[in-house]
Amino acid sequence: MTSKAERIRIKRASRAGRPRKADVARYPGGQIKHGETEREVRSVALDARKRMHFSGKRDVDVASPFAGYTLGRMFLDGKLTAHEREAGDEYARQMARYYSLTGIPFPSVRAQSLFSVKGFAGETSAERAKSARQAANRMMELEGVLLKLQDGPQVKTTVFNVCIMDYEMLRTMPEPQLAWLKRGLTELHWHLGLSREKEG
Repeated sequence: MTSKAERIRIKRASRAGRPRKADVARYPGGQIKHGETEREVRSVALDARKRMHFSGKRDVDVASPFAGYTLGRMFLDGKLTAHEREAGDEYARQMARYYSLTGIPFPSVRAQSLFSVKGFAGETSAERAKSARQAANRMMELEGVLLKLQDGPQVKTTVFNVCIMDYEMLRTMPEPQLAWLKRGLTELHWHLGLSREKEG
């Protein structure tokens, strides 16, 4: 017969902590292998992505890199062509380069590290200044291309809000606004020379 202290010790040991995971690969020390935890984290993220952005839809590749941002999700929905998505991605790259080189914070809060302090030496090298000037000129050129189109300000704002600000609510935009987006992305596709790259 066991003593009262022994019974309490056994009782505590049987209830202590979370139950051990079964059927997972482990290192000799008992720690779960990194590949297993990585797969688990990935599956949780993919389930959340499917639940949030593709609820009620079947046969959607939620693991696709395009499912991670609004422009890509619109492409997966069939609202945009591959050329339009490619133009939007390139526009976003050019704008991100502009914000990075000029020191202007990226406009989308989701893309920032709000609690890190960043600065620069105060004096920039001639090469960095030249790169920043080129990026600013490129940004103004792209904005000019969008503004010259019919309904230019609306086209520019719609392209900016989808490609840079990544507003999820624009995924269900009305047809006239979708027409502005498609018009802007098509013009950017031609202006950036993406069609010539594919042909050549």
